[in-house]
Amino acid sequence: MQHTHYTSNFKQQQFPITVICENVTNAPNIGSLFRACDAFGIETLIFCGSDIPLGRKMTKTSRATEKVVNYQVVDSALEVVLQLKKENYAIVALEITTNSQPLHESVFNNNQPIALVIGDENFGVSEAILQLSDTIAHIDMFGQNSSMNVVQATSIALYEITKQLLIK
Repeated sequence: MQHTHYTSNFKQQQFPITVICENVTNAPNIGSLFRACDAFGIETLIFCGSDIPLGRKMTKTSRATEKVVNYQVVDSALEVVLQLKKENYAIVALEITTNSQPLHESVFNNNQPIALVIGDENFGVSEAILQLSDTIAHIDMFGQNSSMNVVQATSIALYEITKQLLIK
């Protein structure tokens, strides 16, 4: 028998993960990021940029998770990354670059909190943040396309990170 929201008994858990969204401005993507961050028990979701749409279009996809996910809206992703780096966060950029490594080969542990940086829907993570990152990870893909939707990529990354944190 298929479970419903009311009969599923997943264990609630929070992980020391902050998701930093650098100029993610598509309202349905923002709503879906709230859902993914709730599903994976992240600590904080930070939207960075000037035009972050948190209205009705966003809530259509968030399904009220914006009410339970700890989030902030700030101007500069670079300033957030610099501050978290000072606080000893492991800075992980989700991006395909010449020196990125496959996500599944990246090692995540409970020794320090993690800041997962995701980038603009069209341009990805900025070069300035890539330079500050401790790890640049990409998702191996096997089709003709070399990119995927920012929410799908974030969900895959959060799955891999939380899976590793649960094991250790």
